[in-house]
Order: sequence, then structure tokens, then C-alpha cells
Amino acid sequence: MYARRYSTSVSIPATAREVFALVDDHARLASHMSQRSWAMGGGSMAIEADSGQGKIVGSRLRLHGVVFGLRLSVEETVVERTPPFRKVWETTGEPRLMVVGRYRMGFEIEESGPASRLTVFIDYDLPSARARRWLGVLLGGWYARWCTERMANDAARLISMSSARNPT
Repeated sequence: MYARRYSTSVSIPATAREVFALVDDHARLASHMSQRSWAMGGGSMAIEADSGQGKIVGSRLRLHGVVFGLRLSVEETVVERTPPFRKVWETTGEPRLMVVGRYRMGFEIEESGPASRLTVFIDYDLPSARARRWLGVLLGGWYARWCTERMANDAARLISMSSARNPT
């Protein structure tokens, strides 16, 4: 359905339920988007959720802000949620983004003994606007990698920090 795909996997020393509880919080999972960074051109995106908070199928999320001086926005809908193993959301309508167009994103968790393997993925198309399409060709893969790595590695870091504060 989508032309391109990227995924990142990490091993996390926690149960699937613990990992799912952390990454099911969309504001926490996508926190890298709300922080100013060089990868965001010094800008950031605000994250808004409906009353379902992204935790039920059909729940809607909206990200909007200024990146590299351009106003960007995207609306997403949760299309699949199977605790504690999988969650998927996809764009609704035509996103106004720089290097990716419509996308389907999510995570899968596979428990293996005392640890779990978290895989964050994005299936995406290039932007439909010609002016941004060439940016997508040049930078879409880099952005997909940066985004999935940030989500997966941030989850691993947060679980590790939580375990260090609450040793069993």
C-alpha cells in the first residue's frame, strides 16, 4: 500500500505489558517531535489528542507546528490496537509535511523471557506536492530512520530509567 518502509527494533528488559503501557502514550512516544532539535530545523510540533487519547481504535491525533520555518500539520487515526502487542495509526487526509507524505506507523512488541523486542515501523509515501517530493527522495529515508530510532530508543531509555528508580 505504501511505497517505502523503515523499522527499528530494540530489546528492552521489561514485559510486553510494561513496554506497551509506555509506548501506548502517544505524547510520550512522539515526544521527539515536540522538542526543538536540529533534526526539526529548530522547530517543534505540538501533539493534540481527542478524548480517546490515542488509546482506542478510531481515536484521532493531530500534530502541528513550525519546522525549518514552515507550518506543518498532520492528522492521524488509530486503526489497530491489540494490547500488549501491537498498535497502528495512519494519516487521515493529506498531511502537510516536508519529507514524507501519507503514512502508516506503529509498533509491535514480542516478549521473550524477561525482555521484550520493540519494533517501531513506518510505511510511507513521498509527499504529493512536487516542491516537497524531491526533498522526500533526498531525506525521507533519513527522517524515517531518525523517527523510528528515536521512538524505540527513547522507550528503552525510559524503561531503563524506571527500572533503575524502582529495582525489584
